[in-house]
Amino acid sequence: MQLSDFDFELPEALIAQTPLARRDASRLLVLDRKTATLRHEAFPAIASILGAGDLLVVNDTRVIPARLHGFKDSGGHIEVFLVRRYPGAEEIWGCLTRSSKPPRPGSRLHLAEGVVATVLDGADDDLRRVRFEGVGDFLATLERAGEIPLPPYIRREAEELDRERYQTVFAAAPGAVAAPTAGLHFTPELLERLRRRGVEICNLTLHVGPGTFLPVREDGLRNHRMHAESYLIPAATATAVNRAKREGRRVVALGTTTTRTLEHGADVGGELLPGEGMTDLFILPGYRFRLVDAMITNFHLPRSTLLMLVSAFAGRELLLQAYREAVLERYRFFSYGDSMVIL
Repeated sequence: MQLSDFDFELPEALIAQTPLARRDASRLLVLDRKTATLRHEAFPAIASILGAGDLLVVNDTRVIPARLHGFKDSGGHIEVFLVRRYPGAEEIWGCLTRSSKPPRPGSRLHLAEGVVATVLDGADDDLRRVRFEGVGDFLATLERAGEIPLPPYIRREAEELDRERYQTVFAAAPGAVAAPTAGLHFTPELLERLRRRGVEICNLTLHVGPGTFLPVREDGLRNHRMHAESYLIPAATATAVNRAKREGRRVVALGTTTTRTLEHGADVGGELLPGEGMTDLFILPGYRFRLVDAMITNFHLPRSTLLMLVSAFAGRELLLQAYREAVLERYRFFSYGDSMVIL
């Protein structure tokens, strides 16, 4: 397989720049792998597609306002993009920075809301370690001082609306810098409809990092290195998934982030293990899925690792056929776009 095997033509006008007025007003493309058929629905139809016995696993990560602006001691402007927090008593984060000249170790940064930071040194994955000082409740300070980090293909500045809409209604665990976008279509009412139909819902956490947007530059795909992201699989979720598999019930992953976490957490026998850690699992066609039986997902970028993952699940040719159909039918693509379910 080459990188070009995961390319498709996408008119720029189909890249959604804003959310719809209602979360569940999006369209839903239903792809049935057994019959190799497609059909078009409105997203609320997911409540009739899923039913009694199905287990829906969601990613409850919460996007933090990770983009901060300010000035270096020299007076030059700097943008700081928080990626992940390092363990310990101090607020030390791995950050990406953007300025006319890269900040040196020891540089002091003066950011919004009186936040002062010191650049410590370089770290892995092109990050700089930055220590934030004297801010008390740091996440609360971020809510006031930071901006929601919209994806690079949304070509506008973040607005107040994005603080709500670039967040799932079940977001609970702060730490992501990109949303698990398949979950953006759900409303509390729709989740309640699923529960009334007998759908069991459980959660895990994968803090989505900026690596989700990084292009694949290697033609030999197996040379591509995924950025590691932190995850947590609660014991109750592992129990629910393992029970569903034993009973022959469907495990439905809400999004590629949930899919990667479930598959990373599965042992060789297909048992989901609870725990937390880091995952850099890269799923390509040929991968044997151990836990996931169905997947709800958005439409992904050409040549992206996310497109490769859903191609592995649906089959590359069938998946690209579905994408061609979505383009012809003028579906909206990417984070604020429409949805598909792969059965």
